[in-house]
Amino acid sequence: MDLSDYTFNPDLSRASTIPARWYTDPAFLEAERRDVFGCTWQCVGRADSVAIPGSYFACEITGEPILIVRAKDGRLRAFSNVCRHRGSLLAEGAGQAPVLRCPYHAWTYSLEGSLLGQPEFEGVQDWDRSKICLPQFQVETWGPFVFVNLCPKASPLLEVLGAIPAEIAQIGCPFDRLRFSYRRDYVVACNWKVYIDNYLEGYHLPAAHPGLMRELDYSQYRVETFRYYSKHIAPIRAAAGSEARCYDFTDSSQNALYYWIFPNFMLNIYPDNLSSNIILPLGPDRTLTIFEWFAYSGEVAQATIDFSNEIQQEDVKICELAQRGLQSRNYNQGRFSVKRENGVHHFHGLLYEFLSPERSPAEDNS
Repeated sequence: MDLSDYTFNPDLSRASTIPARWYTDPAFLEAERRDVFGCTWQCVGRADSVAIPGSYFACEITGEPILIVRAKDGRLRAFSNVCRHRGSLLAEGAGQAPVLRCPYHAWTYSLEGSLLGQPEFEGVQDWDRSKICLPQFQVETWGPFVFVNLCPKASPLLEVLGAIPAEIAQIGCPFDRLRFSYRRDYVVACNWKVYIDNYLEGYHLPAAHPGLMRELDYSQYRVETFRYYSKHIAPIRAAAGSEARCYDFTDSSQNALYYWIFPNFMLNIYPDNLSSNIILPLGPDRTLTIFEWFAYSGEVAQATIDFSNEIQQEDVKICELAQRGLQSRNYNQGRFSVKRENGVHHFHGLLYEFLSPERSPAEDNS
């Protein structure tokens, strides 16, 4: 893929955004599926879906079919969800079974991935059933989430997360005991990177999010970047007078924390709940955003979900406007606000790193 029209400049004050065609050209999405999504830890579901031995759920990573299985020994495994015979999917949805049986020709696999049997296969020469097994991928859990990395050389998930688990624990979020409360999906008419760009800066808050602006102290909003993630610190303003507020604190000691983990996983942490966002490309100009809310105890209040939906609808509008503008013949690149857009600049640098042809597979460490 040709990247000759762009070179990442690590100097934020002199850098330009990635070119518009990176958001519109289908060839970029194909490269991203292979070199970005195929080489990073991807959140594929919730751990409570595979808590019991024999339980499983099917998922995919940008089109690659994956099957998450809790084996009889209690170990979690991630397999290719494709039969080694004629390529049929082995399973759909979620369930529980003592073995994995292909619905096409009834080939059967153990929960450890080895082939147990294949009907009417007598007379096949140069065939050793013991050597047939489902390809496995790295799988880890973190709190309520299951992550998979298709790259066999990838570093452990905790190395990528850095200080995030400790910081979450420090602010009192019971990450390992979160209670799933609600899920809502949105399909947005924009490239997945447009949505990520938007998440990674607070620059648009005054213009696009009047309700959120009432909650946060925008003057103190800041973004800190790390190797494979960024952290947004957003102090919650103390309530003043009779203004309508979601959070009614009497002082400004509480913070909202927003974490983004390259390339497409976010956590929004508030004093009473946590929500996750998973951003999945459906095409060059269509993106699925999955929102899930988790309570620290009890259930997440409906008012909280409604407020989040209000913010999301505002983001959908501006992301779709941006996607339409990026298709203009009269726009190619822009410049960054040094004060407000360091998170976007950091994201573009990681994209450039992962898509660069000079990058060795041995560097797949995220």
